[in-house]
Amino acid sequence: MTAHRDHRPEAFRPGAVDAGLLSPVRAGTPVEAVVSDIAWLQAMLDAEAALARAQARLGTLPGAAAKAITSCARAELIDPVAIARGARETANPVVGLVAAFTEVVAAQDPDAADYVHRGSTSQDILDTGTMLVADRALRVVHRDLHRVAEACAGLAAEHRDTAMAGRTLALHAVPTTFGLKAAGWRRLVVDAAERVGRLIDGGLPFSLGGAAGTLAGYLQYGSAGDTVPHDTSASHDDEQADYVDRLADAYAAETGLARPVLPWHSLRTPVADIAAVTAFVTGALGKIAVDVQSLSRTEVGEVAEPSVAGRGASSAMPHKRNPVLATLLRSAALQVPVMAAGLTQCLVSEDERSAGAWHAEWALLRECLRLTGGATHTAVELTEGLLVHPDRMLANLGLTGGRIVSERIVAVLAPRLGKRAAREILTRASAEAARTGRALAAVLAEIPELSGHFEDGELTVLLDPTHYTGAAGTLVDSALTGNSTPSTTTER
Repeated sequence: MTAHRDHRPEAFRPGAVDAGLLSPVRAGTPVEAVVSDIAWLQAMLDAEAALARAQARLGTLPGAAAKAITSCARAELIDPVAIARGARETANPVVGLVAAFTEVVAAQDPDAADYVHRGSTSQDILDTGTMLVADRALRVVHRDLHRVAEACAGLAAEHRDTAMAGRTLALHAVPTTFGLKAAGWRRLVVDAAERVGRLIDGGLPFSLGGAAGTLAGYLQYGSAGDTVPHDTSASHDDEQADYVDRLADAYAAETGLARPVLPWHSLRTPVADIAAVTAFVTGALGKIAVDVQSLSRTEVGEVAEPSVAGRGASSAMPHKRNPVLATLLRSAALQVPVMAAGLTQCLVSEDERSAGAWHAEWALLRECLRLTGGATHTAVELTEGLLVHPDRMLANLGLTGGRIVSERIVAVLAPRLGKRAAREILTRASAEAARTGRALAAVLAEIPELSGHFEDGELTVLLDPTHYTGAAGTLVDSALTGNSTPSTTTER
């Protein structure tokens, strides 16, 4: 009997890297390298090296050992598959990583190997590594969000007065402008960028707590490597407080992360904050996506995604060019909030370290960062290349034969006939116009109660939807100049 042969390419056999086959929104985008297994491994090694340097600053670890540990803290020297599979026996990857890393250091400097992971615990290293990864990923996101905001500002300025149908509950409401819509997109993106900015500007803390959040292990080595005798005196408490304070300052300097108020092994605010921010970012971009999808419909045709050869092709219908960028954005916007809810749920973490809640965070957090980074990268391309079709916007404004400005006619007639009577007349006239397909102006001209209430040509001007965009232009100006309320200057 012939043995089964595995014809699969090596890259797609068990243990191969996740290529993003089922997640095209982030496949091949810059954020992937920042949150990959290798990147996470490197971040944990960075946490270990930073710890050694911080302890060396305080004189509790030889400077030569810290130098050797730092020089060996390179992910390419560690087998990630072995670490991953070994984690099945320890429930986290740090135990195996520390063993493998110690061997690497020992091969270069046997004396320095004794100082690897000194006084630390798995959660300190993994959580600090996680914050380093998050910081690096969110900086990528932050840069892209600023590009999206700039692109939306350009669209808003260019189309400040480009009239289009405003739609509520999927139907024509009253006219608006595409500039105001783009200004709204920009506002959401600016809000998202501000939230990300707060995280990367001091909102991501290192983890330094030791086995159960007391820093006992660090303190035990807190006197140049000598054990500290049991002492409950006030002076000893002061010495401990001073050492903890100096160690925290040193670790903050070495990692570039913020000092937490307390060890946070089971106080998961930092992770919940990242979850909330990624959910908001993808939600903001998702709003742009669904608008673009809606406006790209064949029967609407008011915008189109940038054209790239082969993009949007259908496997069955040669004529189609699907809005794939918006589709990718929307997919991220639907996924990330669900994962973020899972991360927020991990706040319910028992004791001083959770058996399961902490472990449940890792894949969810990575996917939130990865999808958010992929979404922002995609949004840059969408907004910078978006094609706007003012002629279709104008044509669509005329689809209801003037009914889109019925609100305006009611407002004009209210002082002349009373608001209730004016509304009843326009409701009746609009229904007649819709039923017969006639223009609203023609129907209104035949209503006896309106005889003599309009000057010659007045109704034609009032029913022009491009002249009923309210303060849209002023609102755009306000949004782009940073004012919180519209200015009172005359519209251009």
